[in-house]
Amino acid sequence: MDEAVRAAVRAAVSADGMLAVRATPKAAAERIAVTDGQVRVWVTAPPDKGKANKAVIALVAEALGVPKSAVTLVRGEAAREKMLRVER
Repeated sequence: MDEAVRAAVRAAVSADGMLAVRATPKAAAERIAVTDGQVRVWVTAPPDKGKANKAVIALVAEALGVPKSAVTLVRGEAAREKMLRVER
């Protein structure tokens, strides 16, 4: 993953550890982009039984350099717009 993307994702995490993301499941490839402060996450997993949510958490954790257990879904379990909490 590009270091510029990692830095942009880190910068998007608020002081209280919250990160808003827009997720796109069933993508052709997994990636993260930050445009105008909006974090977009594409994952190949389908939105079935939480598979896409787990993939989003894993990809965000990788970008932030934290374990998956440090990232939790706070809001948006069945929505594209998600709010994640990042423990540091």
